[in-house]
Amino acid sequence: MVELFKDIRIDWLGKRKLFLAISGTIMVIGMISLIAKGGFRYGVDFKGGTVVTVRFQEKPQVDDIRKVLRDNGAADSQIQELRSGKNDILIEFQGANEEDASAGRDIIISALNKNYAVKFEVLSATSIGPKVGDDLKRQAVFATLYALGGILVYMAFRFEWIYGAAAVFAVFHDTLVTLGLFSLFDREINLTVIAALLTLVGYSVNDTIVVFDRIRENLKIRRRDDLETIMNESINQTLSRTILSSGLTFLTVLALFIFGGEIINHFAFAMVIGIIIGTYSSIAIAAPLVLVYTKIRAQRTLQPAVAARPATPKGPRTAKVK
Repeated sequence: MVELFKDIRIDWLGKRKLFLAISGTIMVIGMISLIAKGGFRYGVDFKGGTVVTVRFQEKPQVDDIRKVLRDNGAADSQIQELRSGKNDILIEFQGANEEDASAGRDIIISALNKNYAVKFEVLSATSIGPKVGDDLKRQAVFATLYALGGILVYMAFRFEWIYGAAAVFAVFHDTLVTLGLFSLFDREINLTVIAALLTLVGYSVNDTIVVFDRIRENLKIRRRDDLETIMNESINQTLSRTILSSGLTFLTVLALFIFGGEIINHFAFAMVIGIIIGTYSSIAIAAPLVLVYTKIRAQRTLQPAVAARPATPKGPRTAKVK
């Protein structure tokens, strides 16, 4: 394995209080933002609406299309120029209602017919009603919970149960931080974002397993060392691998975020944030939780043993001879 760092000695667990304070602060800020905004900003997949793909005969100006839609009742439309080489435009409009989920499609087509001089044809139009959106939202929550449950079972089987609990808590932390930042930056949550979150669940767990596996190996061969020392050295030993794998993935999703276009921008944002937070949590959240639990358990085991130890009898007092 390529090593970027040799003989590195960073006291990661000595900074666990700082790490927990940083994570807690970010989650609190995200929660305040979520409460202030009255919930998440859901996309067409969850809130209901219309997605229309339009092909123009000449290269269209996205700003002109956006202005036309805004002036004709579709102000909250999202527009992306598709890179098909055929002047295709994808339009998302949250214009569905309970009675007619296709109302947004009529608004978009009518606006383009009346106010846009360039000829066009509608390639596809998909409408999602609010009831279907609610079902998708519920299924997305269950999918995330099932993933967390499966991780807990797997980690408890491969390691001790506390390792599984720490990994699940770290993943839960990653999800909360990412969603909090989505609220803070007013980002839209749709099915692609849920796909990104589930991808990050697996990515974060994989990174955590690498660290835990090295801890387990070192515990077998260094029984006399204390757990905190072994954990710190295990993290330092896997640091090169972590930076290489996370760094390459991060550069890829960063390119998607910058150059990928408007439609997948929220997905790419979730991946960028998730890669950073997922790598961070493996070191700063999962490992410290195992250490804290192990210390608490050791203290509770030691206290009854000390209490049960018989007191040393004292001999009879003898008078001092002056």
